[in-house]
Amino acid sequence: MSDEVAPGFVRVRLDLSYDGKDFSGWAKQRSGLRTVQGEIEAAISTVTRSKETYELTVAGRTDSGVHARGQVAHVDLPAEVWAEHEEKLLRRLAGRLSHDVRVWKVAEAPAGFNARFSAIWRRYAYRVTDHHGGVDPLLRGHVLWHDWPLDVDAMNAASQALLGEHDFAAYCKRREGATTIRTLQQLSWERDASGVITATVRADAFCHNMVRSLVGALLFVGDGHRPVDWPGHVLAAGVRDSAVHVVRPHGLTLEEVGYPADSELAARNLAARNKRTLPGAGCC
Repeated sequence: MSDEVAPGFVRVRLDLSYDGKDFSGWAKQRSGLRTVQGEIEAAISTVTRSKETYELTVAGRTDSGVHARGQVAHVDLPAEVWAEHEEKLLRRLAGRLSHDVRVWKVAEAPAGFNARFSAIWRRYAYRVTDHHGGVDPLLRGHVLWHDWPLDVDAMNAASQALLGEHDFAAYCKRREGATTIRTLQQLSWERDASGVITATVRADAFCHNMVRSLVGALLFVGDGHRPVDWPGHVLAAGVRDSAVHVVRPHGLTLEEVGYPADSELAARNLAARNKRTLPGAGCC
């Protein structure tokens, strides 16, 4: 599948962040709800004085209430629009956008770049505290309170069985025609001096609700409600388990998106579009 930029257009990369609290997710919705994509697209049209809306492609679509610190998107702009506004676009977007969404960098993308398909990994963090007093009021919009003591060592031990390439159907909300095979590269837990426990979750890509479902399962191990081997057994079963709780979105932040060297962008772009199967899996 070709992803060539149309003649007369320039592909522009945007690095951005947002507080997801008051957004109904990333993607535009027909209902008119406030979304990150809708807000940025409208701002670009306004500051470039364009009658047309130029559509953004994003590295990872976040759900309602999920935050992003290191989100990446791209937009194809007419060459004359980019030439006229390149130097002032960032500052003008800062003046137009609401304070809960910021674009930090705009730059012409290298050849072959696609914010979604060129990415080789996405890294999320989920933050939770088991402090008896609850969550620090200044962090309440970004940290989940779990009202049971958590054993971080047990959660790290349980995470090991989930690493690698698997069909994560047991931890995903299925979407028609979409694969649930993913490669989970990192899943680790660490408690800081303040008592906040952060799960670092990195994969080549994620399916819908995957991170929050994995966190929900591992919290049950951490508080002693499930044994260490339970999340692995759920994964192997390959079907949604009603005992796996999808935790609330506000503890989740997209921290960073990784891309290969510029010379490898186009190849990665094409490879990422192939629907994956596990070794030995049938075709149907």
